[in-house]
Amino acid sequence: MSIEVCNESGVPVDESLLASVARFSLDAMHVNPAAELSILVVTEEVMSELHERWMDEPGPTDVLSFPMDELVEESRRPDAPDTGPALLGDIVLCPDFAKAQARKAGHSLADEMHLLTVHGVLHLLGYDHAEPEQEREMFGLQGKLLGDWQAARRQAAAQAARHRSDSAVLGTAGLEDS
Repeated sequence: MSIEVCNESGVPVDESLLASVARFSLDAMHVNPAAELSILVVTEEVMSELHERWMDEPGPTDVLSFPMDELVEESRRPDAPDTGPALLGDIVLCPDFAKAQARKAGHSLADEMHLLTVHGVLHLLGYDHAEPEQEREMFGLQGKLLGDWQAARRQAAAQAARHRSDSAVLGTAGLEDS
């Protein structure tokens, strides 16, 4: 899966973690591994321009998703069975706008950016939250994907710590496993 992340916001973000949470979400949704995704991190000014141009709403927002036209039909959803490789589209994130949301939610900007990335991925896959039933489905799935990704990261970190500890005890630190 090809995921390109470009940070033009001036705000430090961990691009590798944005790609990681996007990849995890796409894998969990059974999107073809040859799919391509672009994530752009922008300033509030750029986000305002995009929001006004494409959504006809004033001011910035936290995340916008721009699916490729070829995937608009329900039968062409990239998470549908037997769908080949596809250019999924673009996710645009605005960390300056997301900072206030992170504070209000009581978590870090990084956590908010990960949540917004999953949210953007789901929009690219055709999910929406305009109606209450759609909102329950999308936000439930968003919470599950994000929680599963966080749990997988914790498990990987614990396993790496155990490996470092074992290597130190056995005197094999720095040696690769055979």
